[in-house]
Amino acid sequence: MNKAIYAAIAKVFAVVLIILGAGATFGGNFAHSYVTEQLSQERIDMPSEEGIARLADKESQELLTPHVGTQLTTGDQARLFANNYVWQHMMAASDGKTYQEVSGEFMVAKKSGTMSEAEIAKLGDLRETLFMGDTLRGMLLNAYGWWLLGTIAIYAGIALMVLGVVLGIIGFGVLRTPKTVSVEK
Repeated sequence: MNKAIYAAIAKVFAVVLIILGAGATFGGNFAHSYVTEQLSQERIDMPSEEGIARLADKESQELLTPHVGTQLTTGDQARLFANNYVWQHMMAASDGKTYQEVSGEFMVAKKSGTMSEAEIAKLGDLRETLFMGDTLRGMLLNAYGWWLLGTIAIYAGIALMVLGVVLGIIGFGVLRTPKTVSVEK
């Protein structure tokens, strides 16, 4: 193929990639603003210094400390809150047992009658607490997932636009075929 065909292909791909990149960047920014809008409506405050200090897990304390006194508005904050605050409280309340494990114990205890009514009620309360914790974690981690997809779309969009500009420089500049001028004699 000659130089003119390569230049035409580069020009077409330059325009297409810039359009796709702009669309991906717009989509990523939309995802970020939507997640922020929805999380802001919930008015969730990140944990206080006292709340963080009560956590047994030192890594969770370190991860949460920079967010003291802020409102939960980003996907990254939602992930931290879900995994390093809610989860830690759930595990502390249940001695490391998951909702599924506690729920199974509750069902067996109710059917077998091996526990007192007070013990069954306490186990039922723990089951409900873990269920609510898992529900909150699921919602927060869903927000984080959309935030992450938005972040990926933004970076992919920027990369596509840069590649489009490079192809544009090649197609409209480097591979440009000079115009021939006919000279009359």
